[in-house]
Order: sequence, then structure tokens, then C-alpha cells
Amino acid sequence: MPRIDINCDMGESTSLHAYHIDQDLALLPWLSSINLACGFHAGDAYTMHQLTDAALSAGIAIGAHPSFHDRENFGRSNQQLSPVHVYDIIIYQLGALNAFLRVNGTRLHHVKPHGALYNMAAKDGLMADAICRAIKDFDDRLIVYGLSGSALITSAESMDLQGASEVFADRSYQDDGTLTPRSHHGALIEDEAAAIAQVLQMIQRGVVTSVTSRTIPVKADTVCIHSDGKHALAFARQIFETLQQHHIEVASA
Repeated sequence: MPRIDINCDMGESTSLHAYHIDQDLALLPWLSSINLACGFHAGDAYTMHQLTDAALSAGIAIGAHPSFHDRENFGRSNQQLSPVHVYDIIIYQLGALNAFLRVNGTRLHHVKPHGALYNMAAKDGLMADAICRAIKDFDDRLIVYGLSGSALITSAESMDLQGASEVFADRSYQDDGTLTPRSHHGALIEDEAAAIAQVLQMIQRGVVTSVTSRTIPVKADTVCIHSDGKHALAFARQIFETLQQHHIEVASA
């Protein structure tokens, strides 16, 4: 039976991007893993505590969602940092979130960079290496979630870390396999039927159709959905149920 992880970025409430934590909690039954903001682009100690407890109770894998230190722009502005600085911000954020897991007698499952850090590491080998070196030094059992075909996945595997190639339900793709920038028209797929068709295409056929209708190869270990959309809950449930109908197991990477 085919198997896929459904992950979701969570704990991202800020003064600029506010939503009620109940939305995150309501999504948990339709997920197999979550990525929690660690305070640099969004989130805080309270949301980390509440969501780690809830996810542990639900049996869902918990990962860190580290970012550039950029709350003003929700972590979506590129920053040119030295490899040492990138290493340090990753270690700092992993430590913050892992503390809430440690007091519950468990540990982080994976790491997925956020926003500009994620997108830059998809192409920048030096940045990808710095991220993966920090992850490996922190805990070499951690799984690295990165864009399918990215430098981040290549770096993880070169360091003997497990990589989980990520695809997106609600984002369109460029011809080179990268995500369409959010500033571009058509970056977000808002039609549920189109998003679900894209998910099935990526899982079952190992390809995705780009914005110019080219067929791009992808590897789908984990599929990301977002918690802050208008219809996020209905969307998550529909994806989960559609995968079950197609005899695709939903389980963490």
C-alpha cells in the first residue's frame, strides 16, 4: 500500500498573522505530523507548549519549523547570513522547542525550515549544509523535511541524515521544480479539487504539472498543507479522506 505523511505548519500566530489556536487543534485528526514555529518568525512559548501537548496526546509526530529571525515579515524575507550564523539560529530554535518535548519524556521527530530559509536552502548548497550540520550535531536521528529535488535533501543525505522529500498540496510549481513565489499570480491553489488532483498526481505518478503545463518529476514522502487558509479544516479532511479512498496510508515519515 502506498504511504504518505501529511504535515502542517502550526503555531504561527503573530500580531500580523493572527488566528485562533483552536484552528490548529481542530486540524490534528487529519494530520500525521506537524511543524511548530520556534519563535523567530512566529509563535511563542505558550503555543509551543499547548501544541506539543495536544500533538503528543493525538500521537502525531512533532517537528521544528525554524526560520530567519524575522517576525516583521513572517520569515519570508531573504537574509544573507554566514554559515556559522545559520548554524546558530537552527541550534537555538531546535533547543527551544525540544525543551517542551523533553519534559514529556520524548524528542523532536523532524526539522522543516520555514519561508525564506526553506526556499533559499532549496538552491543554496552552503546554506543547506549549515542547516543540516546543525541538525546532525543536535540529534542525528532527526528527519530533514525539504523540497523534493532540493539542495537541502541532497545535503541531508550526504551527511547520512534521513531526508523526507516534501510536496505541496496548495502551491503551484515552476518549471525547475521550485515553488512559485507567493508574490506571483497563481502561487496559491485555492480550488480544492485542483489541489487534491495535484496531490494524487504527485503520489501516484511521481510528477507535478508546472505553471507552464510541463511535467516535472517529484518524490513525495510528505505532503504539506497550511493551517491558515479560509477552508483549511475542510481541505485537510478532504485530502485525508481522499487518500484513504485511494488506499494510500497516511503515516509520519
